[in-house]
Amino acid sequence: METPTSSRLNSRKRRKDGSGPNGAAELDGIPPKMSRRSFGLREPAPFSDEVEIDYSKPYIRVTYEEAMRGTPLDRPVRVYADGIFDLFHSGHARALMQAKNLFPNTYLIVGVCSDELTHNFKGFTVMNENERYDAVQHCRYVDEVVRNAPWTLTPEFLAEHRIDFVAHDDIPYSSAGSDDVYKHIKEAGMFAPTQRTEGISTSDIITRIVRDYDVYARRNLQRGYTAKELNVSFINEKKYHLQERVDKVKKRVKDVEEKSKEFVQKVEEKSIDLIQKWEEKSREFIGNFLEMFGPEGALKHMLKEGKGRMLQAISPKQSPSSSPTHDRSPSPSFRWPFSTKTPPSSPASRSRNESAVTYDISEDEED
Repeated sequence: METPTSSRLNSRKRRKDGSGPNGAAELDGIPPKMSRRSFGLREPAPFSDEVEIDYSKPYIRVTYEEAMRGTPLDRPVRVYADGIFDLFHSGHARALMQAKNLFPNTYLIVGVCSDELTHNFKGFTVMNENERYDAVQHCRYVDEVVRNAPWTLTPEFLAEHRIDFVAHDDIPYSSAGSDDVYKHIKEAGMFAPTQRTEGISTSDIITRIVRDYDVYARRNLQRGYTAKELNVSFINEKKYHLQERVDKVKKRVKDVEEKSKEFVQKVEEKSIDLIQKWEEKSREFIGNFLEMFGPEGALKHMLKEGKGRMLQAISPKQSPSSSPTHDRSPSPSFRWPFSTKTPPSSPASRSRNESAVTYDISEDEED
């Protein structure tokens, strides 16, 4: 049975031999995912004055070749990186990550300059020194933080903290009357270069804030900050409030337009559905009408059948010739009630009566 270790090694070999993206083999299809576990520390990095250093051991620097080969666990390569770290951002974190990964076994010490030094040599900061100390402390790559770090590194400072290498970007950093404050570090062979992250810096962030000052002032006024706290004049405060109201009105108008567009779209969809249903129903109605009243419809056949039955019912049956004829009895004469006079007779009856009278008179004459 194959052990789990050997299976992991085989899978690593397959991923290395493969030509897929991110080192994944083509047979794997999807690159393997890392197990869900925590890699960061659970506590912030300590300050240098809180860490005990064993000064009984002599301070012997390691060479670059020894550091690259890897040092024992109890003797990590002590790398120092310093800066202002104002508005701590991803560029700072990436620089510290590079410093931490310079050698296989690295102990990263980060120096943060105080407000006094920074304001004298570089300029005013957004965050104060305590906020900057705290931000660097909570970076996962930092093992130790030096507060009130020196602007220029002296041999005494390097020996006190037993620093092997200094990490910084390779661009000459001119300050404090020097063309490059790291020149003596480079000459001593203690400089380890890192790369800057393009597109992000403290100056870029401050430039965005200054450029969009009105937007951020209105934003903070809306969130409850006073004009005095924002150093905003009375007129600008009223102007920002007016702009805020105008923007709200614009937003409402835009919302109404969007809702009206949605309503019109729904009405159009409903109208299209109704037209389609009406067309289907009209076709069905016309088809049923033609089936009923068309040239060969059901009504024509019904009329033919009804006409035949009516003709058959109206035409009397012929009586047989051998049947005897019956004399009809005369209808009884009608008399007007409560009257001795006979009812008026028709001209035919009058003629018959006159003939009868004449006949009677002739007979009397003969008598």
